[in-house]
Amino acid sequence: MSRLRLAIFDVDGTLVDSQASIVGSMRHAFASQGLEAPARDEILAQVGLSLPVIFENLAPDASDDVREGLREGYKQGFMAIRQDKGSAATAPLYPGALEALDQLHAVPEVLLGIATGKSKRGLDRLLEGHGLTKRFVTQQVADFHPSKPHPAMIEAALAETGVAPADAVMIGDTQYDMEMAKAAGVYAIGVDWGYHAADRLTAADVVISEFSALQDVLAQVWRD
Repeated sequence: MSRLRLAIFDVDGTLVDSQASIVGSMRHAFASQGLEAPARDEILAQVGLSLPVIFENLAPDASDDVREGLREGYKQGFMAIRQDKGSAATAPLYPGALEALDQLHAVPEVLLGIATGKSKRGLDRLLEGHGLTKRFVTQQVADFHPSKPHPAMIEAALAETGVAPADAVMIGDTQYDMEMAKAAGVYAIGVDWGYHAADRLTAADVVISEFSALQDVLAQVWRD
């Protein structure tokens, strides 16, 4: 392996299991506006999108003011949960995630990146909580890009690292991650332990069921 390679990871549902915090924060958001919260599965189906798009989908008949209140309520709820339990406890790493990151980080030619629907502040707190801040050389967040599946996040990561699309992969748990990868021209690796069932990952080039399978997939994708 001589050329630089880039492995871009989604966060929620891929690296960390934050569903309890997401659902709790979403229920807080709807309660703050006097509305009934959607069902858990309906909430988790939206994970990966940016908050404005999520609330357009979950509250299609709400006014702009109500949606703004929902967004603020979600942020407040999330911060309260994080302050109560800490970032690491509210969003634990999935089994094998840290080992996979360690293995990739140990290869000089492999760069690690993130493409997430989280805010920069939220991502910073999460990475700090897990001691992972310095692992990722490019971090793309919802603050600065259109929502997934728009390819802007991946395109920015490629531009920042100088890696060609053919030498990059996107690893994620939702159909939005896979569609974003295809739109950006990079290899799409789906994971089936997250918030979208494997049968929704139709745009994926491959779907894995555990982090230990990632190395073999990358060896095949990146063989010279």
